Amino acid sequence: MRGDALTAAIPPLRPDQPPLAILVDYDGTIALTDVSDTIMAEFVTGEWEEMAARYDAGLIGSRRLMELEMELLGSIDPAQLAATAAAQPHDAGFPPLVARAREAGIPVEVVSDGYGFFIPAALGSLGLGDLPIVTAETTFPGGRARIAFPNGHPECFVCGTCKRNRVLAHQAAGRAVVFVGDGESDRYAAGYADIVFAKHSLVRLCLENGWPFRRWTEFIEIDAWLAGTLEEWRSDPRTVPPPTVHSFFCGPEVWGPGLWDPPPPSPSGD
Repeated sequence: MRGDALTAAIPPLRPDQPPLAILVDYDGTIALTDVSDTIMAEFVTGEWEEMAARYDAGLIGSRRLMELEMELLGSIDPAQLAATAAAQPHDAGFPPLVARAREAGIPVEVVSDGYGFFIPAALGSLGLGDLPIVTAETTFPGGRARIAFPNGHPECFVCGTCKRNRVLAHQAAGRAVVFVGDGESDRYAAGYADIVFAKHSLVRLCLENGWPFRRWTEFIEIDAWLAGTLEEWRSDPRTVPPPTVHSFFCGPEVWGPGLWDPPPPSPSGD
């Protein structure tokens, strides 16, 4: 499993490169279904539905949820899990977007707060086997599912993968971050990214929090946006503004260290 991209060096920004990085969710974004949820729905009982609903309501963190999910998966044959994952459809417009970005020198990464074990094979089938992946590490020692979080925050345990920190790392290198996602697990990336492409429940989260976003349905739309953005940047580099500094709204900076579940909203709704 490739779960070490969070600690890998960020590519330096050269003067001839557009100051952009593209971070992309996997479940429900590159894959047209939520592959992790599909696995759970196929192989476990209704107990999982209750836990997933608590996560969607912001009552528990994804790290706690995934550890419970591994217990429910138990000793189910890993080959069956992999086969279910491999059968999920993907957005055919993603590889052309990656090709355009790479030709321009723009880093592209997959950032997933899911199980992760099926992503390398899926990207390989799309011809993108060398794309960096930031996710959890699921293994099957003795035939039993186990999960670790090498890309989680060292002091905040709400998320399995700290997408926020990856956004901040690219911004620190001088790049504005384009984030593409679809759901609850993208909340803590969308709130810090400079340009957000949102669909499904991520649209609601952006509206509730007042975060600017662009609606999208297929990657072909984002590829067209990138083509236009690159054309404008080549004519006038000032058309791509520098990354924005956002105040922290999650993590140990505001919650304190050691938290596993998101804090309840304040009575004022802040």
